[in-house]
Amino acid sequence: MSMPRALDGPTRLCAPLASNNYGLASIDPVELCNEAKVELCRATRDLRSCGRLVQRILISCGHASLCDECRQRCDVCPICRTALPKGGNEPPLRLFYQCIEAGLISKKYDDRLKDKNDDENQLNADVQRLYCLFDVALENNLVSLICHYVTDVCMDESAVSSDPVIAFLLDEKVVIDWCRKTFKSILAELQATYSLTVLEMKKELSSILKISSKLAGVSNVLDVLESSFRGSISPMLQDLNHLQESILKTKQHLEIMIWCIRHQFLLKVRSRFSDFASWSSSFRERKSAAIVRAWPDILESSEQSASSLFIEDALSNLDTEQEYARNDEGELPITSLRAGGGNSFLSRLTGMAGCYPFDNLRAAVDLLFLQGNSDLVVAKQAIFLYFLFDRHWTIPDDEWRCIVDDFAVTFGITRHSLLESFVFYLLDDHTDDALKEACRLLPEIAGLSIHPKVAQTLLERENPDAALMTLRCSGRDGGATLCSLREAVTTVRVQVECGLLTEAFMYQRMICTKVKDKKVKVADDEANKQFSSWLMWLEVLVTEICCLCIRKRLVDQMIELPWNSDEEKHLHKCLLDVVIDDPSSIMGSLLVVYYLQRYRYTEAYQVDSKLQAQEEDFISKAQNEEISFKVESMSHWRKGLVVSCLTFFKILLVFRYTMNYFYREIRECINTTENEKKSNWLWPDWPMLFMVFETCARN
Repeated sequence: MSMPRALDGPTRLCAPLASNNYGLASIDPVELCNEAKVELCRATRDLRSCGRLVQRILISCGHASLCDECRQRCDVCPICRTALPKGGNEPPLRLFYQCIEAGLISKKYDDRLKDKNDDENQLNADVQRLYCLFDVALENNLVSLICHYVTDVCMDESAVSSDPVIAFLLDEKVVIDWCRKTFKSILAELQATYSLTVLEMKKELSSILKISSKLAGVSNVLDVLESSFRGSISPMLQDLNHLQESILKTKQHLEIMIWCIRHQFLLKVRSRFSDFASWSSSFRERKSAAIVRAWPDILESSEQSASSLFIEDALSNLDTEQEYARNDEGELPITSLRAGGGNSFLSRLTGMAGCYPFDNLRAAVDLLFLQGNSDLVVAKQAIFLYFLFDRHWTIPDDEWRCIVDDFAVTFGITRHSLLESFVFYLLDDHTDDALKEACRLLPEIAGLSIHPKVAQTLLERENPDAALMTLRCSGRDGGATLCSLREAVTTVRVQVECGLLTEAFMYQRMICTKVKDKKVKVADDEANKQFSSWLMWLEVLVTEICCLCIRKRLVDQMIELPWNSDEEKHLHKCLLDVVIDDPSSIMGSLLVVYYLQRYRYTEAYQVDSKLQAQEEDFISKAQNEEISFKVESMSHWRKGLVVSCLTFFKILLVFRYTMNYFYREIRECINTTENEKKSNWLWPDWPMLFMVFETCARN
């Protein structure tokens, strides 16, 4: 078992001082807390300690144990009793004072200019000195030193100290407090910077880039701290997660702001809308068109309705991840970085989806990147691209395309993602030109990862062939891939609209079988719990196929399909419901034909009787003679068909009875002994006759 490392005592420098970073880069992280500790002179004077601040280290042993005055009169180090050389060069300053002399640490932290403090203030001074050294490391791209301090010192169980000051500095809570303090300082600095004009911010761009580097450094330190708590349930881990989330969102927001500052917030790039009012009016037209063309939604209680636009769904997803922002708003108010405005107020009242279109570019950046989870940064960038496409699409490409391309290059956005955001905008746009452009670009983004709503939107915009191509490229048309119930309904709709009735039938049977076998993921949210049963999936899909076939007049083809008993009852109900609403419809007669085709005369007779009663009531109340004659003719034709089939059925029963009688007689004849057969050469071939009669009886 290894012995604990004693960290009491002197401050030692492990390597000569570097020319630019004054020894900070070469110092052992273990000794960093010793460098931060305020050392008082240990020389005795009149049987008591000197107690003055120690500014320099002894060359002979490296201890910080004597003040400048006592070093002149002492011969040995009071700690290790090493002899001190006389004359020669003056001993070097301690690391903290070197940084002050070099201007890396502010003079206001120089304790040489202050009076002697009490014990409580002394502890605060030690912590502040460590914070100052961390600040110097952060400013000079030496974040690895702080990370090693966490891993090699704070997380090292063998690193112990009997000195209460050193023991306190060894606690990782000191590092967490430094991260929090540094982040608050950065927020204040950013708030002041963001209040400047566009030109003033552009002049401060180098300082803003340095702030971004600081945020990245603090985030790296928090990653190292989180690793020590990973796998445990600790309130400190939750605090770290909240702090890290705030830092990441601030950093992502700052990166977008830097891009906007470089392009002067697009003030020199004209928008295709004359003002915000015209943009809002255009968006309302898109929304109205989406509501009009929307198909019935099976999940009416879901947040994302069938009539919602792509941009509304994307912004609604950001509203689902607001826990970090709410928890941190009082402690680390990153919302103070917002420029304010109407969108900021609307986001609290109606959610993110009610904020589009954004007031301006700055409002878009603030609302997207200061809200929602930091893990959604890719989605936020896609929404920002959507905003840029919406702002400029109809303008000539040479005026704005370079802006979008620069954004993609800056943030590493692929061409596929770029075109995907563009297609989402084009599908939201209700104009025919936008739809044509979307269909032209669709083959470039169609694939396994394409958004499932693309096919739904194309279907709603009366382009089922493009929707079918999208489904086939994504592999969702065969039932082999996992999907939600809404996606399954969309697939069935597309296939029926394209005339692929058999494919729609096979798809619903395959997907329902997978749900029955628990092979398809079923959403856990409240809106989808009612659809967790495979029987419910069966009812929804079969009813959808029936309704589509009725609308497209494909019922005659639909009844030819091999429906099983579970599917048949929904088909029966759907066709009868149509007749109840409209007795002049032929759907009831087709249902009778469905049963007659399957030799189920009893069900056919029962349906016909029910239809006869309803039709008689309708004819008695009808005022239109033409419709009454049509219903009466259809009823007479159907009744005759059922009577004919029942008559044939009776004949068939008599024939089967007669054949069964002959069947028994022939069996007795076959059992005749072999000798009788040989004695009469005219004996008939009874096995052959038996086969003939058996075939007739079976048919």
